[in-house]
Amino acid sequence: MAKAILFDFWGTLVENGTYSPLRQTYNILRVRMRFSDFVVKTEKVLMTKKYEDQTTAFADLCKAFNLNLKQFVIDKLIGVWNKNKLLAKPYPETVQVLEDLKKEGYKLAIVSNCPNDSVEPVIEKFELGKYFDAVLLSWETGYLKTDKEMYAEAMKKLKIRKKDNVLMVGDSIPTDIEGAKNAGIKAVLVDRKDSRDFPDKIKDLTELKDILK
Repeated sequence: MAKAILFDFWGTLVENGTYSPLRQTYNILRVRMRFSDFVVKTEKVLMTKKYEDQTTAFADLCKAFNLNLKQFVIDKLIGVWNKNKLLAKPYPETVQVLEDLKKEGYKLAIVSNCPNDSVEPVIEKFELGKYFDAVLLSWETGYLKTDKEMYAEAMKKLKIRKKDNVLMVGDSIPTDIEGAKNAGIKAVLVDRKDSRDFPDKIKDLTELKDILK
């Protein structure tokens, strides 16, 4: 029985303010590799440590792909990511679902792969922090959602001992779903377009109540 619920942030609780920043970064850099491999490498570079500024962060990313890009390209990347957080907003049902879950006594946490200063301003802007008992961000923990340690840290913060008491909710099969399952935690896919063939999925967060029953 679930006592704690871990939520992915982007695409699950909050809608991106622009078309996928990761996909746009991939297109801008024109890296010759599969997008899925690009995501893994990019998240490891950008999202597992704190950067003092975005220029340094994207300069490091360029080095990781052996790219020597001019400043205007880095400025373009910064613009993409800043636009995303500035225009982001919770999905229509997010706040009500969080309020209901909180009233019902569930422990709630955010678990997100993200650079520093990307998720935090959105949480503050929409006053989402009050619903969560813990917020675990990859840049702060040093772990990604594909790392078992991320889930162990979440359980520790929520003071949950049994993995059977934890449910992960996310919109990405490779990171949210497989990452949680590899850690021994049940996961539910949010498939808002109902376009993926997956057994444990919901169309939006309102359907969580049926899963939790």
